[in-house]
Amino acid sequence: MLETLKGAKRILIEADLVPVQGERFQPTGFPDLGAATYTLHNGTRMLLVESEQSMANRLEGTIIGPDNELIPEFAGLSYIRAQLTKAADTTTNSLLEAHRINSPFIITDKDFQKRFTEDAAYAKNSPIHWQKAAKAIFKYDVNSLIHGVFLANLLDGRLKIPRILSAFIEARNVREVVSGGVKNNPIDPTGTLRAKEHDKDVYGNVPYQRVAFTAETIRSYFNLDVGLLESYALDPNGIDLLIALALYKIRALLDAGLRLRTACHLKLDGTVQVTDPPGFQLPEKAELVKTVQAKIKKCRKSLFADPPVTEITTETVMKKEKKADSEESEADDTDSD
Repeated sequence: MLETLKGAKRILIEADLVPVQGERFQPTGFPDLGAATYTLHNGTRMLLVESEQSMANRLEGTIIGPDNELIPEFAGLSYIRAQLTKAADTTTNSLLEAHRINSPFIITDKDFQKRFTEDAAYAKNSPIHWQKAAKAIFKYDVNSLIHGVFLANLLDGRLKIPRILSAFIEARNVREVVSGGVKNNPIDPTGTLRAKEHDKDVYGNVPYQRVAFTAETIRSYFNLDVGLLESYALDPNGIDLLIALALYKIRALLDAGLRLRTACHLKLDGTVQVTDPPGFQLPEKAELVKTVQAKIKKCRKSLFADPPVTEITTETVMKKEKKADSEESEADDTDSD
């Protein structure tokens, strides 16, 4: 499978999608913007159904199990688990955290910081050794290399690795579908009657407007930057693992169907198309699982941390609320006496 990719600098994949029922769908919405509509030079109205950021989250989710840990099929992959103590008594990991290993629950661990910076040869007031940095990220958290990481919380915050795998969903020739509804209060439609401990304006009957869309076509796009990956000069088994794991995520996401929102449930329409390199086809899920598992065995001996799941403990506290201005003024007056 991977042998056919020799010389390829990127893998470009497209797949048409359709709503599982009806014609309407709800796109992603942005604060103070709403749906991201735009017009091509020829007048075609387009819509961004799902952004690169959101698709990264959904691709990451394909290898996270119901217990918020790595699925058993890929046991042995490198990632970091943090036990939170004091104010919180729970666990999190670099698969779940929005900023991956840059999460404050992970990167603030002094011992991990020391090991990582030594492996990456990363220090203040020194040039970044990008290949060593990539190998260090691969060692501790494979997925941070696939989906990118900006280590803003580490030392002087210069280490930023872009995504190897990016994706988005667009709709072409779109039309709005405007509808609405009302949230009913069966007890008091005026909203005058309220619970003693909750005095916010969420009572009464509340009418609302909703905008969905129809489209001529909905298409998902995936871009696996093989050239960027090869520039990190990883061990060949590491490169193969990252490619196979990225392809697995694409296949798993498309095969399962995309339940993006309550009113946006899409499914694959037809076959998955590889537009670059010519002649390559996206393997089936079972084949990709076998390839990833074989490459995990090759990488565990010398490329991953030992053990591959790095365990850390992070003490947490609850942020104190700021005092009201009047209280701060009184405190300042008292202190000045």
